[in-house]
Amino acid sequence: MKQIAFIGLGTMGAPMALNLLRAGFQVTVYNRTASKCEPLVAEGAASASTPRGASEGKNIIITMVSNDDSIRDVFYGTDGLIETLRPGTVIIDSSTISPGLVKEIAAAVSAKGGHFLDAPVTGSKPGAVDGTLVFMVGGSADIIEANRDVFDAMGRLLLHMGENGSGAAAKLAHNAMVGIHNIALAEGFSIAVKSGVPADKFLELIQNGSAGSKQVELKGRKIIDGDFSNQFSLGLMLKDLKLASQLGGANGVPTPALELVKSLFQAGYNSGSGDEDLSAVVKTYEAWIGRKIGE
Repeated sequence: MKQIAFIGLGTMGAPMALNLLRAGFQVTVYNRTASKCEPLVAEGAASASTPRGASEGKNIIITMVSNDDSIRDVFYGTDGLIETLRPGTVIIDSSTISPGLVKEIAAAVSAKGGHFLDAPVTGSKPGAVDGTLVFMVGGSADIIEANRDVFDAMGRLLLHMGENGSGAAAKLAHNAMVGIHNIALAEGFSIAVKSGVPADKFLELIQNGSAGSKQVELKGRKIIDGDFSNQFSLGLMLKDLKLASQLGGANGVPTPALELVKSLFQAGYNSGSGDEDLSAVVKTYEAWIGRKIGE
């Protein structure tokens, strides 16, 4: 029986860990805010007070934390897990972090005889809850296949992108497009409703026209209803857009659309919407046009 440590029980991590439990895996959880472990313990998980304590003796360690600094702390900080990592341990990092840090940690894990997979996801909170996430994975194909049952418990699709770092790079390119699509949706709504077009009718049009997108499906109704309950936060999207910008710059890729979108998400963050759903970026447009989209 595979024994799993799951580190990071935020918006995405908690339902992912719960789906592992429901699939019959033995799971030990850790979160910096210890109270977030309690619902998982009630479902049968064990809990630990440190990343090292959670990971000791486990076959698989899954990390799902917010940024580069957090993942460094999990691996290298006080009571971090890298020093006591056993040979053969598989680490699946589903955080969205920089490809450079992925390669650094992968090398450190390999030096301990372990295996590292960078496996960020798309699907936001609904996909994490429903177990329908899409994993984009960098690392050894053999290690991925040996642990496909773990991925299958949390998601509907696994795409092997290449060597370590390729999963992280794919996620950043993907989220750059997600951010761009959200700005396109907000801007289209703003033009339409300011011109007297009912928001409901405009949403129906773009759902059935060539401007449709996954973001239209996921965020269109939320924008009309003013429902910015968090599925994936504006603050985390801004973090990803900054990482994508850095990656593009490092590879000599011009990213003019990304740079504009990053600035608009920064404006949304500065106005206090960082903890709201990323669709709250529309509030900047609503301020410009002097009305709510759904009014």
